[in-house]
Amino acid sequence: MKSTGFEIPPEMKAFAEQSIEAARKAFDSYLVAANKAFGAVGSSSAATQAGASDLGRKAMGFAQENVTATFALIDRLMRAKDAEEVMRLQAEFTKAQMQKLSEQAKALGEASAKTAGTGAKPGV
Repeated sequence: MKSTGFEIPPEMKAFAEQSIEAARKAFDSYLVAANKAFGAVGSSSAATQAGASDLGRKAMGFAQENVTATFALIDRLMRAKDAEEVMRLQAEFTKAQMQKLSEQAKALGEASAKTAGTGAKPGV
């Protein structure tokens, strides 16, 4: 088998995989705690509270999607055979994430405007 000069030593790869798994577990724990916190948030009206809670859940969902996509990229990069594949994977990831971030920003803006509009209504 021809060596490409792009080989990761097994010890380093094992350490990286363990670190990635630890980061995944830490992020999962963070999400659980954050979701509990969003459930406990109080507000001046039920409509505003529901809107803020929905906005928080939506933002956390987007964060989870983005972190999951990043971990998936890391997994693919760890298996890359050469620098060309690394560059291709990174370019594909960047393009997909930019599109996703644009969609997420739009959704958060719409949800925020809806929440602000609900809270501004008299008698709500």
